[in-house]
Amino acid sequence: MKNRQILYWLFLLIALLLLSLVIPIRSDASSISELQSEIDALEEKNSALQAEIDAIQSQYDTTYGEMSDLVAKKNTIDQEISLLNEKIATTNEQITAYKQLIADTQDELDIAQFTLNGLSEMHRVRIRAMEENGSISYWEVIFKANSFTDLLDRMNIMQEISEADQKRMEELRVAADLVTAYRLNLEDEKGALEEILEELTADEEILEQRRTESDDLLRELAEEAEEFELLLEESENLQEELMQEIAAKETELETAQYNAYLAELAKSGDNPPSDATWITPVSGYTLTSPFGMRVHPVLGYEKMHNGIDMACAEGTPIYATRAGTVTTASYQASGAGYYVSINPLDGFASIYMHMTHYVVSAGQSVSQGQLIGYVGSTGLSTGAHLHFGISYAGTYVNPLAYIA
Repeated sequence: MKNRQILYWLFLLIALLLLSLVIPIRSDASSISELQSEIDALEEKNSALQAEIDAIQSQYDTTYGEMSDLVAKKNTIDQEISLLNEKIATTNEQITAYKQLIADTQDELDIAQFTLNGLSEMHRVRIRAMEENGSISYWEVIFKANSFTDLLDRMNIMQEISEADQKRMEELRVAADLVTAYRLNLEDEKGALEEILEELTADEEILEQRRTESDDLLRELAEEAEEFELLLEESENLQEELMQEIAAKETELETAQYNAYLAELAKSGDNPPSDATWITPVSGYTLTSPFGMRVHPVLGYEKMHNGIDMACAEGTPIYATRAGTVTTASYQASGAGYYVSINPLDGFASIYMHMTHYVVSAGQSVSQGQLIGYVGSTGLSTGAHLHFGISYAGTYVNPLAYIA
């Protein structure tokens, strides 16, 4: 009886050791807590970034009045530039008109000068003739008359000569006055044109100054706007990256929470759903021991059977039910014998026990349906069979819920 109790405790110790070796251990609660802490930290960082963006916007709002003043000043300068352009255009038209007026006045002056020159020449000829013929008085003409009729004729001739001289003198005076008037007008017109040209030069200098001021204001406005845009764009890009990171962490948290929920299902005895397709690891088998409580065939007492026993001929090929990574490929004398465990990295894991030998190694990636070993009866076994188990988050579940 004492030996039976010792054997019982020995097998119990071996079974516990076996479970510690093949059951994957996860700390979902710790993972969820860490993810939540990361999300909280990221959200605090996001709040800080938003505060920075708000500060930049506030700075922009503060200087917006100054920028508005600059815009108003530029608009005023641009209006002045427009008026100066109109004034310069009008001045150029005025200059053109003055030049035409000066040309016309010059033509009139030339004509008047020509007329004056002709009259002056005629007057010089008359004076020269009088000098050559001597001075003739009216009394001399009268006393030399032969008759009364001759006297009248002489007096008529003298009157005509006098009237002609007076007329010629009047024409000479008028021509001289006209030349003087045209010359004075021409000088006035040229003086006015010179003033207009000076005014045009001054306006053009002012126009150039205003254009420079307008360009400088436009450049200043563009630089300030670009500076704010760059600051906002940089902060918004950082915030967008952070928001994406938060979204990714939240998705990861949701996955972790869902996995924790599935783990709780497994612990409560329910089988968590799997979106993956599982294949049967061996063919031509007979189910000799289902999942659940049973009387152990070797130990002889009731205990949990964390898998199913699939009896078949020794040497039957064993295939991976799903693609994944081989986490364990080892041997346990008083338990699993030669066994392999595979993790598809979605919370599930599969284990294959009592092989004659395995043909994969730990760390190796295997595909679904790939050969991993052969059916045997190594370890704590009473005959050739495959003990096949599936776990989720460290808790074994019923394999028949997943394989056909």
